[in-house]
Amino acid sequence: MTTLDANTTQLASSSLVSPLTSPALSKGDGTAPCTVPNPKSAPVPIPKDLDDLVRLLHLELGADGLDSDGVDVERVQRLMANYKSNESDWKKYALFDKGRYTRNLVDDGNGKFNLMILAWPETIGSAIHDHSGSHCLMKVLDGELKETLYHWPEKVVSETDHADSGVGSDNSDDEGRAASTAMNIKKETFLKRDTVAYMHDKLGLHAVANPLKTHGSVSLHLYTPPYETCKTFNERSSKARSSGKCVFYSSRGQKIESCPSAEYLKCSLTNIQ
Repeated sequence: MTTLDANTTQLASSSLVSPLTSPALSKGDGTAPCTVPNPKSAPVPIPKDLDDLVRLLHLELGADGLDSDGVDVERVQRLMANYKSNESDWKKYALFDKGRYTRNLVDDGNGKFNLMILAWPETIGSAIHDHSGSHCLMKVLDGELKETLYHWPEKVVSETDHADSGVGSDNSDDEGRAASTAMNIKKETFLKRDTVAYMHDKLGLHAVANPLKTHGSVSLHLYTPPYETCKTFNERSSKARSSGKCVFYSSRGQKIESCPSAEYLKCSLTNIQ
């Protein structure tokens, strides 16, 4: 996990983002050359509000999301850090539900990314989980979050079929021994308002929780590419299981009345018994 906030980044006004001259695209007739933007060298803009951040994310991520060769993860992380949380921007998306956290869709990124707001009641957290190969950027909008980063188990064993995913595994290991091994914590980090953290399966697994006892927390999450299912892990045994389809509690500020409660609860599990 890497973190960034507005106090540790070089801020740049969106008005400073200008196209760069490309000699290769000059018309050759003495008139002004054509210009093309160079996103890697241009200053990172400061979004005016959440809607502006959505617009700028579309521009930065282009057609292929963070897997595109032309996209800089650190630049996207800085762009999200440059947005200063404003409750009037995101309040309509932060729909809470007692006893579980909620996933509230802000923008579907034309199928290339999902931008969502998660609302965390007091002391509620997620299960330990992976991200199905997706890049994850998480920004705290209000309150505080605790991220616990875990090493991958030496052998990933399913609770149902004992299938081996091959992630960090050694086929000579005994499945029973691997299944009884507790998860190994790498690091614990407390994330304050406007801090942005980056997570990918290459960094390990993680669990996120609101450590506050008297205040809900709200966070903004960017996932690219989008995913519908992931694996969750039992902290005591390291066993994995599918989360079920990760559905949304609301979309663009409107609660989804048809949200399947059983499937939603699987996705928003706070622990695995």
